Amino acid sequence: MWLKSLHIFFMVAWFAGLLYLPRIFVNHAMTDDEKISNQLKTMERKLYRFITPWMILTVIFGVWMLYDYAWAAYGSMLWLHIKLKLVAVLVIYHFWCGQIVKAFAKDKNTRSHIWYRWFNEIPVIFLLAIILLAGLKPL
Repeated sequence: MWLKSLHIFFMVAWFAGLLYLPRIFVNHAMTDDEKISNQLKTMERKLYRFITPWMILTVIFGVWMLYDYAWAAYGSMLWLHIKLKLVAVLVIYHFWCGQIVKAFAKDKNTRSHIWYRWFNEIPVIFLLAIILLAGLKPL
């Protein structure tokens, strides 16, 4: 239960950042004020750096649990295959956020606040799907 508890803890910490960082992007895309923009750049950079270790630890503890508990039955666990694919997409999303942080840092953002509002919904949908798969194990 230690592995599972730590995995869930790191996942919650990671998701807190994944849910908040795009909200900062929304505000950043809406401002023309240089002082506010610089403050948002700092917030984006610091938050991204803060959540990246949580992502890594989430993956490490997830793989550890897979190895310890599910490896023998992995082939028959379709729900787990789907969950792992969703997690892989979230890792890509995380790095995409990192690219957006860099674009804002260089004042190269080309997207509107509306685009970022939609972008912000991606981890919410994935979180729900992953929790339902892990909790209900439907397949």
